[in-house]
Amino acid sequence: MAAITFFEEDISYKLKNKTAVRKWINNTIEAEGYKLRELNYIFCSDDYLLQINQQYLDHDTYTDIITFDNSEEEGIIVADIFISVERVQENAANFKVTETQELHRVIIHGALHLLGYKDKSDTDKKKMTSKEDFYLDKRGF
Repeated sequence: MAAITFFEEDISYKLKNKTAVRKWINNTIEAEGYKLRELNYIFCSDDYLLQINQQYLDHDTYTDIITFDNSEEEGIIVADIFISVERVQENAANFKVTETQELHRVIIHGALHLLGYKDKSDTDKKKMTSKEDFYLDKRGF
C-alpha cells in the first residue's frame, strides 16, 4: 500500500484505527481512478492552521482543513493535508455527530479535493457532500 502517514504539529493527537483508515483512503483514491504515491495528514491546532491559511492562502480565517496538492503527474496523488483537531471537535458538537464521524468526513473531504472535487459553488458543495457520504458508507469499520 502507498504511503499514508499521520503526523501531529503543536498538539498531541493519536488517530484511532490507522490501518483501517489508510485502507479506506487508499480504496477511495483507487475507486476514483487515481494512484497514491504519498499522502500526509498533519493534525494541528486552530492557531497553527490559521497561520498556514494566512501565509499560503492569504485568508485570515479559521478552517478545519487545508489541502496542498503536490502532485506532478496526472492521476498520481502526492499531497499534504492539514486538519485542525480543535475545529473538528467544535464542528462535531455543532453538527451533533461524534468527533470520529466528523474527523472521517474531513479526512475524506481532503482526499476528494485531490481527486478533483470542489466545494466553492452550491452545486459543487452538493456533489462533494454526496461523495463524502458515499465513501463514508464504504468505511467498513
